Amino acid sequence: MEEKDFFNETTEQRTHRLTCPRCGQEAEYKVGWVVRRKKNQLPRGADERDRAKFAKAQSYMVRRDDKLACANIRCRKPFEITTLQTIAFLMD
Repeated sequence: MEEKDFFNETTEQRTHRLTCPRCGQEAEYKVGWVVRRKKNQLPRGADERDRAKFAKAQSYMVRRDDKLACANIRCRKPFEITTLQTIAFLMD
């Protein structure tokens, strides 16, 4: 079994306060995340190794967006997101 069989996958937009490194203006930006939530039960056809992996599996989010455009009308330059983690574990 693959890891994707243990999770339900959805995409979400979450707002974060980020600062543009060029103009220094702070604003709220919508950042795309892929959310993988652990299923309630182990899928059928799993062996002992799959059961052990499923027991250790944990829900998590992966950041989908790497760059954003500045919200300042005068700047509008693209910048990389460096202040947010790329992976965040969820507490269920």
